[in-house]
Amino acid sequence: MSQLYSFNESRKTPRRVFFDRAELNQLLSLYSRNVASGEWRDYAIDQAGGAAIFSVFRHTHDAPLYAIAKQRNNRSIEYVVFSGREKIKRSNNLRDALKVFRKRLRVVS
Repeated sequence: MSQLYSFNESRKTPRRVFFDRAELNQLLSLYSRNVASGEWRDYAIDQAGGAAIFSVFRHTHDAPLYAIAKQRNNRSIEYVVFSGREKIKRSNNLRDALKVFRKRLRVVS
Protein backbone atom coordinates (compact mmCIF):
# COMPACT_ATOMS: atom_id res chain seq x y z
CA MET A 1 0.00 0.00 0.00
CA SER A 2 1.37 3.43 -0.88
CA GLN A 3 1.19 6.62 1.14
CA LEU A 4 0.36 10.06 -0.19
CA TYR A 5 2.62 12.94 0.85
CA SER A 6 1.99 16.64 0.43
CA PHE A 7 5.07 18.59 -0.62
CA ASN A 8 3.90 21.68 1.28
CA GLU A 9 3.87 19.76 4.56
CA SER A 10 7.29 18.23 3.97
CA ARG A 11 8.93 21.60 3.27
CA LYS A 12 9.46 22.94 6.78
CA THR A 13 12.11 25.53 6.03
CA PRO A 14 11.17 28.51 3.87
CA ARG A 15 12.90 28.93 0.54
CA ARG A 16 16.07 30.96 0.82
CA VAL A 17 16.34 34.23 -1.05
CA PHE A 18 19.54 35.26 -2.85
CA PHE A 19 20.69 38.22 -4.90
CA ASP A 20 21.38 37.20 -8.49
CA ARG A 21 24.34 38.43 -10.51
CA ALA A 22 22.49 41.37 -12.14
CA GLU A 23 21.20 42.55 -8.75
CA LEU A 24 24.68 42.31 -7.22
CA ASN A 25 26.07 44.33 -10.13
CA GLN A 26 23.52 47.09 -9.44
CA LEU A 27 24.21 47.06 -5.69
CA LEU A 28 28.00 47.04 -6.05
CA SER A 29 27.86 49.80 -8.67
CA LEU A 30 25.90 51.98 -6.26
CA TYR A 31 28.30 51.04 -3.48
CA SER A 32 31.42 51.88 -5.52
CA ARG A 33 30.06 55.31 -6.50
CA ASN A 34 29.43 56.16 -2.85
CA VAL A 35 32.84 54.82 -1.77
CA ALA A 36 34.48 57.02 -4.41
CA SER A 37 32.64 60.06 -3.02
CA GLY A 38 33.77 59.16 0.51
CA GLU A 39 30.31 58.53 1.97
CA TRP A 40 30.40 54.75 2.46
CA ARG A 41 33.25 52.57 3.66
CA ASP A 42 32.04 49.00 4.13
CA TYR A 43 29.24 46.60 3.20
CA ALA A 44 27.81 43.26 4.30
CA ILE A 45 25.51 40.69 2.73
CA ASP A 46 23.31 38.68 5.09
CA GLN A 47 20.48 36.18 4.90
CA ALA A 48 17.86 36.25 7.63
CA GLY A 49 14.24 35.19 7.85
CA GLY A 50 13.65 34.50 4.16
CA ALA A 51 15.39 37.70 3.01
CA ALA A 52 18.74 38.65 1.49
CA ILE A 53 20.08 41.92 2.91
CA PHE A 54 22.79 44.20 1.50
CA SER A 55 23.88 46.65 4.23
CA VAL A 56 26.20 49.63 3.84
CA PHE A 57 28.23 51.29 6.58
CA ARG A 58 29.98 54.60 7.04
CA HIS A 59 32.39 53.04 9.54
CA THR A 60 33.03 49.34 10.00
CA HIS A 61 31.97 49.23 13.65
CA ASP A 62 28.80 51.35 13.31
CA ALA A 63 25.23 50.30 12.63
CA PRO A 64 24.38 50.19 8.91
CA LEU A 65 23.43 53.48 7.26
CA TYR A 66 21.17 51.70 4.79
CA ALA A 67 20.00 48.16 4.19
CA ILE A 68 18.52 46.93 0.92
CA ALA A 69 16.45 43.79 1.48
CA LYS A 70 15.11 41.33 -1.07
CA GLN A 71 12.11 39.66 0.56
CA ARG A 72 9.76 36.92 -0.54
CA ASN A 73 6.09 37.67 0.13
CA ASN A 74 4.06 34.57 -0.68
CA ARG A 75 5.01 34.14 -4.35
CA SER A 76 6.29 37.63 -5.20
CA ILE A 77 9.64 39.29 -4.56
CA GLU A 78 9.82 42.73 -2.96
CA TYR A 79 12.77 45.07 -2.46
CA VAL A 80 12.79 47.33 0.59
CA VAL A 81 15.32 50.06 1.44
CA PHE A 82 15.77 50.73 5.15
CA SER A 83 17.47 53.58 6.97
CA GLY A 84 17.81 52.21 10.48
CA ARG A 85 14.39 50.70 11.18
CA GLU A 86 12.55 53.12 8.90
CA LYS A 87 11.38 51.87 5.51
CA ILE A 88 12.36 54.48 2.94
CA LYS A 89 11.28 52.79 -0.29
CA ARG A 90 9.44 49.63 -1.28
CA SER A 91 9.27 48.29 -4.83
CA ASN A 92 8.86 45.14 -6.90
CA ASN A 93 11.93 46.14 -8.94
CA LEU A 94 15.45 46.72 -7.56
CA ARG A 95 16.16 49.54 -10.00
CA ASP A 96 13.12 51.46 -8.74
CA ALA A 97 14.06 50.84 -5.11
CA LEU A 98 17.58 52.20 -5.69
CA LYS A 99 16.24 55.48 -7.11
CA VAL A 100 16.20 56.67 -3.49
CA PHE A 101 19.98 57.08 -3.71
CA ARG A 102 20.00 59.39 -6.73
CA LYS A 103 21.72 62.61 -5.84
CA ARG A 104 20.26 66.00 -6.54
CA LEU A 105 22.56 68.52 -8.17
CA ARG A 106 23.64 71.43 -5.99
CA VAL A 107 25.59 74.59 -6.58
CA VAL A 108 29.17 74.55 -5.33
CA SER A 109 30.83 77.88 -4.72
